[in-house]
Amino acid sequence: MSAFIVLGAQWGDEGKGKMTDYLAEEADVVVRFQGGNNAGHTVEVGDKQYKLHLIPSGILHDEKLNVIGNGVVVDPKALFEEIDYLEGLGVKVTPEKLVISDRANVIMPYHKILDVLKEKARGKNDIGTTGKGIGPCYTDKVERSGIRISDLLHENEFKEKLEINIKMKNDYIKLLGGEPLDFHEIFTEYLEYAKRLKPFVKDTSVRIYNEIKNDKNVLFEGAQGMLLDIDYGTYPYVTSSNTTSGGVASGTGIGPNMITNAVGIVKAYTTRVGKGPFPTELLDETGEWIREKGHEYGVTTGRSRRCGWLDLVIVKTAARVSGLTSLVVTKIDTLAGLEKLKVCTGYKLNGEIIDYFPASLEDLAKCEPVYEEFDGWGEDVANARSYEELPENAKVYLNRIADITGTKICIVGVGPKRNQTIRITKEL
Repeated sequence: MSAFIVLGAQWGDEGKGKMTDYLAEEADVVVRFQGGNNAGHTVEVGDKQYKLHLIPSGILHDEKLNVIGNGVVVDPKALFEEIDYLEGLGVKVTPEKLVISDRANVIMPYHKILDVLKEKARGKNDIGTTGKGIGPCYTDKVERSGIRISDLLHENEFKEKLEINIKMKNDYIKLLGGEPLDFHEIFTEYLEYAKRLKPFVKDTSVRIYNEIKNDKNVLFEGAQGMLLDIDYGTYPYVTSSNTTSGGVASGTGIGPNMITNAVGIVKAYTTRVGKGPFPTELLDETGEWIREKGHEYGVTTGRSRRCGWLDLVIVKTAARVSGLTSLVVTKIDTLAGLEKLKVCTGYKLNGEIIDYFPASLEDLAKCEPVYEEFDGWGEDVANARSYEELPENAKVYLNRIADITGTKICIVGVGPKRNQTIRITKEL
């Protein structure tokens, strides 16, 4: 039995999609445990590229079961657009390959409208959301007024809850300057979604539990990254769910004792999208060079990503909070060609060196990165297929990451394709 987690160890965009696809070879089941279609994964297989937002990356493997857990918020319209997109590329998405939790909350039209209106109302203090209704949907979930997929499948129950919500949300929408929504239009639209959803819906907690008990290998796939966690991220510039390993048990309905390993995905440099603190950000030609060479633009939004040196304070924090058992370091090919590189090993705060991520944004703004400098590797590493084939300076860089974080590196990514993956250790 093996139940392992694949998590982003930075601000997201670390290459989780590719690594989940790669590690899915070793799994029978791939489970998404949090977030919504505000996240995006790009996976390249052969000469084809797939952009995924809600459906687990294991869907590209015909023999794998894919699960959308109860911790995910589901926009039915976006889900079916993604299913149609995948089937247009020749990927089968059937109830035998994909199951969806009956306890997952549903993103409604008012969630998306309120997301945009609330961001506008914040003015210069906006958070930088994607406007896809994720936060307002999680708000309703916690406030206990959310509509779950199980509600959607029971017409009378859905009608009653929707009537109450539309009345309350319309008052809020009008207060923020928006146009009120029509109950009958939404009710009719979502009943159609319910018909199409029904074959996919199961009690996924029972299904996942039974798969693990039957000695199946289960991979839990995270969206976003550790520093976007609602509790341990750069609050309030975070997502609305728990992106750390702690979110797996509650987001899928299994006990934490069933999880055997946690793999942290680390980009060889650091990026983030949107507002919020970024201690190692490079606002110069080097930062722009990394952005262009690494194609650092969001899969979901198309927004350019902010780029900076690798911050190991962040990775150490991720290793501690999520109990990481190993690291995957991606995109070292992007850094090939730089003469010198820097890695942040600590922060100087009020004259003291710290190696953890402070909660206060005010404290974080005072933090000065403490750097170690490394010689770069001029060689193109994209064709390397073993650790031995990597340039010596790249090995020095990787070894230092493992030393500082106290976590072994099991895989190195040297490009976006499946075969551009170097396995260092079999053990995760």
